[in-house]
Amino acid sequence: MNKSKLAIGLFVAGTLTAVFGLVILFVGPIIIDDQIVKNLIIDPKNEMSYTMWKDVPVPFFMSVYFFNILNPTEVLAGEKPMVEQRGPYVYRKRLQKQNITFHPNDTVSYLEYRSYFFEPSMSVGNESDVVTIPNMLVLGAAVMMENMPFAVRLLLSTTFKGFEEGPFLNKSVGELMWGYDSKLVDFLNKWFPGMLPSTGKFGLFSEFNNSNTGLFTVHTGKDDIRLIHKVNSWNGLTKLIYWKTPQCNMLNGTAGQMWPPFMTKESTLPFYSPDACRSLELVYQREGIMKGIPLYRFVAPTTMFANGSDYAPNEGFCPCRQSGLLNVSSCRSNAPVFISQPHFYNADPVLLDYVQGLQPTEDEHGLFIDIHPETGVPLNVSIRLQLNLYMKKVSGITETGKISEVVMPMIWFEENGYMDGAIVKTFHTNLVVLPMVMVYMQYCFLGLGLATALGAVLLHYSGKATVKDPVNGSDAHKQMDTFIMNDTGRFQADIHTHPFPVYCVYTFFLQVTHEHELRPHTRHHAHPYLIYKHHYHLKSIVFLSTAVVPYFIRRSGLPMFVCV
Repeated sequence: MNKSKLAIGLFVAGTLTAVFGLVILFVGPIIIDDQIVKNLIIDPKNEMSYTMWKDVPVPFFMSVYFFNILNPTEVLAGEKPMVEQRGPYVYRKRLQKQNITFHPNDTVSYLEYRSYFFEPSMSVGNESDVVTIPNMLVLGAAVMMENMPFAVRLLLSTTFKGFEEGPFLNKSVGELMWGYDSKLVDFLNKWFPGMLPSTGKFGLFSEFNNSNTGLFTVHTGKDDIRLIHKVNSWNGLTKLIYWKTPQCNMLNGTAGQMWPPFMTKESTLPFYSPDACRSLELVYQREGIMKGIPLYRFVAPTTMFANGSDYAPNEGFCPCRQSGLLNVSSCRSNAPVFISQPHFYNADPVLLDYVQGLQPTEDEHGLFIDIHPETGVPLNVSIRLQLNLYMKKVSGITETGKISEVVMPMIWFEENGYMDGAIVKTFHTNLVVLPMVMVYMQYCFLGLGLATALGAVLLHYSGKATVKDPVNGSDAHKQMDTFIMNDTGRFQADIHTHPFPVYCVYTFFLQVTHEHELRPHTRHHAHPYLIYKHHYHLKSIVFLSTAVVPYFIRRSGLPMFVCV
């Protein structure tokens, strides 16, 4: 075989190698996306992902901080409260889904039970440590009875004295967390059942331990991956009944553990929190990397707990006080309880003027969730919230003394968990290493193919240089360009009667382009621009295959091959 035919053969081989590299470049992400979708769907057949969803393997911890009141006597006399933060008291949290039931409409219902176990080695002290906080039963009930007749308030005050209930509690951490014996609580549960949220001991977290968060029904993602984990109903409700507007009563987002895949920087993280009695939404802040895995960090916007005056959509959560406080009395037996971020972070600065000892910072008190954007799986979670009691002097109830009107912080807690161990290694291998190998492969094929094609061109023209009457270089290029442009139309006209190897490439790329446009359950499904961009590049490759390659094959006289 002479140099010309050898050059043409090398050029064809190099072009096809480069085309194969381009195939990996454009088809590779589609394959990865399809695998992500198949493995994320909530289905017992997906053994690993289903097990992770059913029994969350990531270690979760709840760290609790108490605001110990240093001057309770002075507070009762009307002075500003002084507090010191005591903690953390850390509890390991175990989550397990039970009563799992799949439904024909591609949803699944479950009850998720939570249990807490004290971790002394991670805590600053023991559950026997004593702290002083406001007595919610007394000071909360006083505000609730403020508009009752004076005689009723006087009777209530007499009842408090009879059961030896004062305005402040000096109790151990364990008692405040999980409940303590109270004659007043026993009396109320006996004669006024349903008045208190719990029927046993009274504690700030007595309802949490060994309990479930309600009956969730969520989408499995089989019908549409964009709906996966999104809440369909909670306790049989498709909307809440606590708030004043339809928007505030909406059940938005997921149950707060996983989100749909293929996120962008414009995505948000909506989720329903039974503890906050409402849907919350986090917004994108920045990119990051955790143990080699790329992530997006989402944080709470300043509008999350803003009042209706500062942020109109929140009007339905009122009656409101300063921005940064969420009034949850409507779902907490009408007790004057408010939720905020710790130390009134992102709240109206005036709240800091009423209490001494608070120092809010983003690093210590801001909440965030780090998400792997391709899968919607959280890598690192830190949800931080603070429980506050609105208290004031109420005439007729002497236990309130001369207490100044104040939103008093009682405790704040952080629920945090992060992916570690074998799960991280599996995640890193499947979602970082393998795609990176595919990227290297595509560029290796592209580089090898282009280098081979370039070598073939040099070899081809070195052979031309030995011809007696060589054609002028620029004229040769013009002839080639003219031939290519003419040959493109001729080739596409009679492609079925000329079975070149290029016909295989042409047919394959038409099929890939068509499937790429119609393939469901990928991130491109929701982004038409990406469809157009990949479609354009694929058509460019087809032009290369149907114009340039046919020219060299026909000039070489190489034998034809049938594509099967």
